[in-house]
Parts: sequence; structure tokens; C-alpha cells
Amino acid sequence: MGMAKELREAPDAARRQQQALAAPLGELVARLRSRPPQLVVTCARGSSAHAATFAKHLIELHLGIPVAAMAPNIATVYCRPLRLDGQLFLAISQSGRSDDLVETAAMARTAGAVTAAVVNARESPLAAACEFVLPIVAGPELSVAATKSFVATLAALLRLVAAWSGDERLPDAIDRLPERLISATDLDWAAALGPLADADSLIAIGRGSTLAIAREAALKLKEIANRHAEAFSGAEFLHGPVALVEPRYPILMFMPGDAADDGLWQLAADLAGKGAALFIAGQERHKVTGPAILPALAPDHPETDAVCLIQSFYAMMVRLAERLGIDPDRPRHLQKITRTR
Repeated sequence: MGMAKELREAPDAARRQQQALAAPLGELVARLRSRPPQLVVTCARGSSAHAATFAKHLIELHLGIPVAAMAPNIATVYCRPLRLDGQLFLAISQSGRSDDLVETAAMARTAGAVTAAVVNARESPLAAACEFVLPIVAGPELSVAATKSFVATLAALLRLVAAWSGDERLPDAIDRLPERLISATDLDWAAALGPLADADSLIAIGRGSTLAIAREAALKLKEIANRHAEAFSGAEFLHGPVALVEPRYPILMFMPGDAADDGLWQLAADLAGKGAALFIAGQERHKVTGPAILPALAPDHPETDAVCLIQSFYAMMVRLAERLGIDPDRPRHLQKITRTR
């Protein structure tokens, strides 16, 4: 199976990046430090948009710079240039071939933005449209559903923020990430298989570093398992969606392992009291009666731990697809490269 094989290639991709990204990261960071932007604008689709959510958390937390997601149709449909002079425009894509991203990057560069592309395909139109290219070096990914390219993109974003911010702990955690990804692949999330297979609709919840993970999990449940799944931050879930809670509506909760943990554990206790079919991925920091705890690696660093959670989820999705009789490499109605404008 392509997906099963490719997700196991993610650790090597994360390891290869150190050399491949050294020079382009050095050049980009030198530029950003010489004229620090006041805003970062991200542009991405699909799984890459979830990587952009991860970048938003990292950049705002470690650098204090606000990050906004751009709607490409402002450039491609409405032809409206934005005032981006001196700001960082960060485009994220596996293929680098979606027309809307390419056109938006060209607009941003013309507007005076510092443009950087985080891509797997170095020889792509998106890479050509941007001043700086950060290759994720995931190698060919044939399965339609992104796995190793998503993990490799998160690793590249971690390297960008570590270099830009000068964080002292993050580089060492990134060095340990490849081996931890290998271990995360082999964790057994079988406890969730039955309830997820039997459900028509699901919810994924995260916060901080794991909001991107929850969004990616919800997308994969749609793409691979043909299940309706929505993702929310733990806080946003209480503003209405909590009304959906019932025993037949499984909830996957991804714990961030940092200051956001306490609030999510309080939410977990509340949801358990409402009879939710709740599955928690992360270290059990509080005793809550009811939820099933899905195994996670011992804590290392919250941001790299989040990457390990999606790796464990991907491995579980291979087993879920097999249980449902679905070929995870050929999701219905989808193709590997989606061209939008």
C-alpha cells in the first residue's frame, strides 16, 4: 500500500532536511532579521493549509508576529493587489502547481513582499514565482492523500521558526524528531477503530500546536474513510458545536502538552459527563472517567510532539481504511494535484 509505505518514509524526509534547508533558510532568515516584517501572510490549500495553521501558531508564539491566511481569490478572481510591501508571504504546497497559489505569490512579490515557498517540488511554478524556496525533500508521493509531505512540511516550518527566532530548545527537539516519528508510527490506536468505523460523523479537537493536527485528521477522515468530520479548537467548540455531542458522535481530542492542556482536559471532563464517545491522544495529565486514552510518546517538546501525533493518526488511518474495505491510495473523486483558480 502506497500510503502505508509513504508515511514510514516521513522520518527520513525530516532527517534529510537539515542539509537541504541549511543554505536557503540561512538566506531567508538573514533577510527577515535585517528588515523584520510586521505581518506574515500564508497561502495554501488542503493539507498545506493545515500546515499554514501550524506555522501561524509557531510564528505568533515564538516571534510575536501576527499571521493571517490569504484568500487567493482576492488576487485571482477579484484581481485586487494587497499592501504587502516588506511583509513575509509564505506559500505552502506539495506540488507547487495550483494556479491560484502561483498567481497570488506573483501578486505578493510585485507588491514588495518577501516571498517564500515551502514546497516538495523544487522545479515548480510556485517555486519559480517566489524569491526564496524551502524544499521539504519528502521525495515522490504517489498516494493521493498527503502523509509524509505533510509531516515533512511541519518539520520544515519548525526549522524555519527555530532559525528565525533563535529558540534554544527547538533545534535539539527537531534533531530528535526523526527517531520519534519512527516510534510514533508503531503506537497502537486500535481502541478508536471500531467507533470510527461505525460512525457517520466525527469531530476532531485541538488547540495551540494541535489545532492544525485536528484539522488534518478531519480532512483525512473525509478523504480516506469517507466520514463526515469537522475540526474545532477546544474553545471554539463551546460556542455552539457542543450541541452536537452524543454517544454516537465520536470525538478525537489531540492534547498539545503545554499551557493549553488544562483547558482541554476541563473540556474533556465536561464532554465525558455529557456521554461523548471521546478519544484522547496525548499524555494523561488528569484523571477523567470515560475517555479512551490513545497512546502517545513521552513528552519531549510540545511542537514536535504534535507532529508525532499526526504520524500515529496516519498509521491508524491505514488500519481504518482496511477495516472499511477502502483503498486509501485512491480516494473517490480526488486526484493528487488539484488545480484551482
